[in-house]
Amino acid sequence: MSPRQASACARPVDGLLDPLLFKCLADPTRARIFSCLVKCGRPCAVGEIADCCAVDLSVVSRHLQQLARAGLLSATRSGRVVSYEVRYEPLVRTLRALATAVEECAPNTVRRGPGRCCAGRC
Repeated sequence: MSPRQASACARPVDGLLDPLLFKCLADPTRARIFSCLVKCGRPCAVGEIADCCAVDLSVVSRHLQQLARAGLLSATRSGRVVSYEVRYEPLVRTLRALATAVEECAPNTVRRGPGRCCAGRC
């Protein structure tokens, strides 16, 4: 199949490659902030995250909002304190589904058997 034919073939991998998600995680500062929150495993206040990442509070706040918009974090407010927490389940579900979709498209060298992604279904 040519790249043009493959691009016309709508498969699960198309819907799972969310540009917002990957663009959000491509920024080194956001990746560091997200990594810190993943490893912490609990909701963290913006100030805690700023201390952990050695980044100015206003910069951290902006990055956290972008991570939340991408669906990676949830935010809760208690008075003046905003805490952010990783949305583990939706992220894991998306990444697992993406890995499965990519694996289904893989040639014999990566997986056993022919790629099943678009073969004869476009």
